[in-house]
Amino acid sequence: MSSIGGGVAEIKKAKREAPRSSLWRQSFHRILRNKLAVFGFGYIVFMFIICFIGPMLSPYASGKINMAASYKAPALNHWLGTDLLGRDVLTRLLQAGRISLTVGIASMALSVFIGSILGAIAGYYRGIVDQMIMRVADLLLTVPSLPILFIMGALLSDWKVPTSYRMYIVMLMLSFVGWPGLARLVRGQILSLREREFMLAATVLGLRDRRKLFHHLLPNLVPLLIVVATLNIGGAILSESVLSFFGLGVMPPTATWGNMIDSANNLIDFEKHPWLWIPPGVAIFTTVISINIFGDGLRDALDPKLKK
Repeated sequence: MSSIGGGVAEIKKAKREAPRSSLWRQSFHRILRNKLAVFGFGYIVFMFIICFIGPMLSPYASGKINMAASYKAPALNHWLGTDLLGRDVLTRLLQAGRISLTVGIASMALSVFIGSILGAIAGYYRGIVDQMIMRVADLLLTVPSLPILFIMGALLSDWKVPTSYRMYIVMLMLSFVGWPGLARLVRGQILSLREREFMLAATVLGLRDRRKLFHHLLPNLVPLLIVVATLNIGGAILSESVLSFFGLGVMPPTATWGNMIDSANNLIDFEKHPWLWIPPGVAIFTTVISINIFGDGLRDALDPKLKK
């Protein structure tokens, strides 16, 4: 009896000492082993910190015009030089990063919210609801997003929308063209999940459709939504930069990386004043690359097919 009792005690002790492993903990360790993804995440955090805190520490944050200091080359008092109006390029670069990152994240959040809800409704109810939602999504997917954004941006300029509101309208524009692809992806996953055993059990228990959708189906898509959302941020930043570069997005004096590059759109500035367009171009490139690298790492960590 004593030997049996000792064996039971050892089993209980082993269970207590066994590490508790969950999906998120395993995914976290997988990401940590991906040095490139960690570097990408670190760079993203660095950009957020310097863009949102850096301008507060700059003596040029007010953006006052100083024509006597226009087109000054990089020096100790202006690390990245000055622009046509004598404003500090580094300070404007950080202020522009605030707008570009905010637009990218906000438009991504809106598109993920709309796409996941509509995709879940279409996949769960099917029938006429599915047909209506998916035909609208197909219609938007048949037209390239960039021409749609150009048309919307041109309408904003034609209607003379105030600069202070354009940033928010650009967010809505980017989310409008971003939700159809995600909705189709979520719909396909919902069609698969609704036939699983746990959904049959939920039906037998008489749970409401809202509870099935928001407590059982959508939570199973959280890893997928996280990966898609991360990768969509880079695309939204690029789209906003393209719109601003062509004068159809956020307009000066509000600075974005796109309209900073647009301010050096003549040959003289391109050749003689490279500090006007190289820093915002590098900021766009490195930020989008870092987001994509981190998104790839998240996909590798959260994809169950890649788990050993």
